[in-house]
Amino acid sequence: MRNPNPYAIRPRRRKPKGRHPDKALSAQFVRAAPPGRYCDGNTLYLFVQRSGARSWVQRLVIRGRRHDLGLGSVALVSLSEARVKARANRKLAREGGDPLAERRRARNVPSFADAAARVLGQKQAGWRSEKHASDWMASLHRYAFPRIGKVAVSEVTSADLLEILSPIWYTKAATARVVLQRVRAVLDWAVAMEFRDANPCDQLKPVLGSQNRVIRHMRALPHREVAAAIREVGRSRRSVAGPLAFEFLVLTAARWGEVRWAEWEEMDHDARVWTVPAARMKSKREHRVPLCPRAMEILDRARTIDCDGPFVFTRGGAKPLSEKTLRRLLKKHEVPAVPHGFRSSFRDWAAEKTDHPREVVEAALAHVVHNRVEAAYRRTDLFERRRHLMNDWAAYLADDRNRG
Repeated sequence: MRNPNPYAIRPRRRKPKGRHPDKALSAQFVRAAPPGRYCDGNTLYLFVQRSGARSWVQRLVIRGRRHDLGLGSVALVSLSEARVKARANRKLAREGGDPLAERRRARNVPSFADAAARVLGQKQAGWRSEKHASDWMASLHRYAFPRIGKVAVSEVTSADLLEILSPIWYTKAATARVVLQRVRAVLDWAVAMEFRDANPCDQLKPVLGSQNRVIRHMRALPHREVAAAIREVGRSRRSVAGPLAFEFLVLTAARWGEVRWAEWEEMDHDARVWTVPAARMKSKREHRVPLCPRAMEILDRARTIDCDGPFVFTRGGAKPLSEKTLRRLLKKHEVPAVPHGFRSSFRDWAAEKTDHPREVVEAALAHVVHNRVEAAYRRTDLFERRRHLMNDWAAYLADDRNRG
């Protein structure tokens, strides 16, 4: 008999007693069940609508809150498949995971190309050279993107990477190592973002094999030939700033990037000191360079060429010399060395021809002290001793006996 009082307190529905259902449904029942909700057990339910549509729903507690997860239509997901999905979700939830977050993450997985762009955006803020950023992406465009650029970063496999690297692993060994390094950076990001569990790059080297690479040092001149190279480059008629910058680089034993971007505000004419800011140093530390009399003459000569712009050595206006200027000058005058090689020439001269202590020479080259204990206790930059060293280097280069 129906309760005539609609506002009467209804008896509280009690939780069923006994064992929880486990695999209570059958495939035949799933196909023929009338509209309603049916429990299969282990948080899995079959929902049958009046229209006849049938679907799987899992009622699960995730981090203290109840959620209903749709597992798909009966037409696409069988009873056994629904049970496997429900079990995996339940296990993940019991371990503190979030099946919903996993599902959202799966929908938002970027392609490898999109992931590479995000990694580049994150990394290039710490790079000094804009060219490095373009080179970084160009190598991926050429070798990686044709195969995996549009592939979800979670789906890239070691087989994909072998297809990319195998053709160039021995024929273009240096390029292959660079591509592998950059692909690894993108996939490390994917692991950190939990788009994938592991980096497939870890499995490649045993399969690709050893490249047996021979270490090739940058081409450098013997120190006794450096003065002749300065004289030869100084004969250039096409550029004035280039030869001046070259001689300044040799006299200061600096890197080309430090010289090329040198600004007038960094030069202390009275103290004869060039202070290179930390942002332009490889060591990320400010570096003071003592300037010998000849280096000061070069600065005075550079002033007469262009004193309006911020840079010491310019190609006109407010533009510094291009990165390739010095390489082209050396090649044109048949000097068999690269700009960085003159630091090696300086180092060999100091070791063979002088008694200056090793730590003074290393400080002149702005090399980092790798021993942590020694670095912690060394607070001086040995500046005055370096001034004597650089004056001796300038005198050696100017000595007529070395200008044969």
